[in-house]
Amino acid sequence: MAWQRIQTEIIGRVGIITINYPPANALSHYTIKELSEAVGFFLRDSVAKVLLITGSGKFFVAGADIKELERLTPETAQEFSRLTIQVFGSLVHSPKPVICAINGMALGGGLELALACDIRIAVEKARFGFPEINLGVMPGAGGTQRLPRTVGVGRAKELILTGRLISASEALELGIVEHVVPSDRLMEEALRLAENIAEKSSIAVRAAKRAIMEGIDMPLAQAFELEQKLFVELLGTDDKAEGVAAFLEKRPPQFKDR
Repeated sequence: MAWQRIQTEIIGRVGIITINYPPANALSHYTIKELSEAVGFFLRDSVAKVLLITGSGKFFVAGADIKELERLTPETAQEFSRLTIQVFGSLVHSPKPVICAINGMALGGGLELALACDIRIAVEKARFGFPEINLGVMPGAGGTQRLPRTVGVGRAKELILTGRLISASEALELGIVEHVVPSDRLMEEALRLAENIAEKSSIAVRAAKRAIMEGIDMPLAQAFELEQKLFVELLGTDDKAEGVAAFLEKRPPQFKDR
C-alpha cells in the first residue's frame, strides 16, 4: 500500500515502517492516521513476524507538528490525543514484537512512540526528551505513564518537568534504549535482532510478550498465574514438540507457528 508520509517494505520476515515527513517527521494528525493504517496492515500480514519502526533523514520523530498544535482547540486536541494513544497502544499490545530503530532526534511524541515499542536501538547521535513543558503543555500520548515505568518516577519527573534533552548514552544508562550503535550500522543491527526473533515460534513469542506486558501491571501472584497458564498452553503445541526434538537431535528447529 502507498501512503504520503509513511513508507513500508518487507525484508525477510520483518515489516518495516519508515516515517518520512521532512524535515522533522512531525506527528501531525495525518501522519498518525497513516501510521495507524500501516501498523494495521502489518499486524494482518502473514509474512511479517516482527515490526520495525524508524524515521527518514536526521530525525526519528521530532514531536508534534507545532503549526498544527497552534491551531488545536480543546475538542480537536482531545481527538488527536485519543487517536495517538490508540495507535501507540496497538504497538504495546501487538502480538508481534515491535523494534524501534531511532535514527535521530526522538522528542515529545517521537519518544512516546519509541516507548510504545518493545525494544529500542538508537544511533550514537540520537537525542531524547519531552520538551513540551517549554511550550506550556505536557506529554499527551502516554509519556507521563510509560516513562516512569521505564526509568522510575523521580527520573521521569526530572525529565518531563525540566524538558531537558538527553544523549543516547544517557538514554542507554536509564534504560530508555537497549542498544546504541553507529549510524551506519543502525538498520543492520535492527534487522539482525528482528530476524533473530522472527526465527522463533511466533506463538511462543506472542505468549511471552503477553505475559510481560499484562503481568507487569498485575499483583505478583496474579501475574504468576498468567505466566503459568500461558506456559502450560505452549506445552501442547506442535512448535514445542519441534523445539524439543530439534534440541535433542542437535539441529535448528523448523517452527510452523502452531
